Amino acid sequence: MLTGTPPSRDLVVQSLQGETMGTTWSVRAVLPVELSLRSWRDGIQATLDLVDGQMSTYKPQSALSCFNAAPAGTWHAMPAECFEVVAHALAMARDSGGAYDPTVGPLVNLWGFGPDASRHEPPADEAVAVARERIGWWKLKLDAATRSLYQPGGIYLDLSSVAKGYGVDLVGRYLDSVGVGAWLVEVGGELKGHGSKPDGSPWRIGVERPGAAVGAVENMDQLSQVVTLSGRAIATSGDYRRQFEAGGRSYSHHIDPRTGQPVPHVVASVSVIARDAIQADPLGTLMTVLGPDQGLPYARERGLAVLFLLHGKDGMEERLSPAFAEALRS
Repeated sequence: MLTGTPPSRDLVVQSLQGETMGTTWSVRAVLPVELSLRSWRDGIQATLDLVDGQMSTYKPQSALSCFNAAPAGTWHAMPAECFEVVAHALAMARDSGGAYDPTVGPLVNLWGFGPDASRHEPPADEAVAVARERIGWWKLKLDAATRSLYQPGGIYLDLSSVAKGYGVDLVGRYLDSVGVGAWLVEVGGELKGHGSKPDGSPWRIGVERPGAAVGAVENMDQLSQVVTLSGRAIATSGDYRRQFEAGGRSYSHHIDPRTGQPVPHVVASVSVIARDAIQADPLGTLMTVLGPDQGLPYARERGLAVLFLLHGKDGMEERLSPAFAEALRS
């Protein structure tokens, strides 16, 4: 939810929207009131199309899909943007001991949350075991000098937990490059802000309570917290928009790469504030997999700003890291 944006005499907050990566994007930029928005919109769309064209698992000709389909024992030169994202994802996988793992794609697909057909019941244990044999970030090799990635055989990268965040950052870079001094970029719920609104106030966004329909937050009691986003990003990862139910149990799209199963704990959503969206986006997934008991110590040790919303016995409960509490005050 975005707060109001009162205009100044010469500059106003202009709004642009579009579609990308199976979701929507929006940009609010401080621009002269008389300026045509078409060229700005086309530039933003082209930036996001570049990310989607390289990193989509839904597009057979994307660089990522070509790598996933490649034979064992082959090296593949990757576009600079895709290589940057893969390298970041693998670094997080290493730091988290595999709780976050971009090779989780076979399990995501098996559980019906990827390009394959959706499911209405959990897969057989034998199928999960077979898919787990293809998981393992440590199997991959990177060559930074040539921006190349080694396919050991059977590895299927899924960058859906980081590509949208990277797209937010890349759009921000584009807006900076064309001289836009203040903007708020959103792609599929991941946001980053820069500069201030014409009246000098910062960009403010609300963290939705689970259960609010997308884009339908109208009352403050539907928000958990309100944060400012001038010079930082926020990503929210939740269990309440992509799931299926079977046998009286809900199965979330967040798959624990270490077990091959949807996360079983009480996390409703996780919000992460970071300098860049490429950091915040996958950290939301990691925190959801770890849960509050493991995730909050991980966040405290690294100074990460993390907010958990949990299904408690008496309703929704909040747990936040010291860095998130500090971010609310700034």
